[in-house]
Amino acid sequence: MLLLGPPVLLVVFRFVPVPVTALMLIRAVEGYPLHHAWVPYRQIAPALPRAVVASEDNLFCSETLGVDTMALLDQVNDALAGRRPRGASTITMQVARNLFLWPAHSMVRKLLELWLTPQIALLWPKRRILEVYLNSVEFGPGIFGVEAASRHWFGRDAAALTPDEAARLAVILPDPLHWSPLPPDPWVAQRATLISGRSGDMGPLLDCVR
Repeated sequence: MLLLGPPVLLVVFRFVPVPVTALMLIRAVEGYPLHHAWVPYRQIAPALPRAVVASEDNLFCSETLGVDTMALLDQVNDALAGRRPRGASTITMQVARNLFLWPAHSMVRKLLELWLTPQIALLWPKRRILEVYLNSVEFGPGIFGVEAASRHWFGRDAAALTPDEAARLAVILPDPLHWSPLPPDPWVAQRATLISGRSGDMGPLLDCVR
């Protein structure tokens, strides 16, 4: 039954907003307040999905099953060689993890991610994957989704984010409990400038986010 639950929810979440995720519940247990507000994709400034894809998953639009196979194989080789694995999570894999799993690294979690990710990739169009991702990803302690993040960090709705603000939000995603878009430390500011430029040069790689 535990294995059947997530696929059923994936069918439901293909059409309705996700009210709460596993990561939100974990953070609540850890003592963080919950700030979250769902907004439709069309009410998110276009600069943000472009910046997120440029920062987190350049090949998002072309990934058939939501997995970057080459990056995943590199991660496996690193683990087998005793090296610390580098990040290989695509946006679709992050959606699977945020919705149903836990943040701590483990082989069990990775296997469950790999079981869930192709289901999401096959059941949801790319725009829906991004919509759920942007509405559920963690942008700071207890801050989930772009609307809550925009209001918290910049005092404005997600629709009004500037390209620079969108880039700053995108670059803190790998470590949102320790990095802040405001005021950005030198690394965040430099990385945001890089992502702003990259998102303007990706061309067809961003076709699915428009």
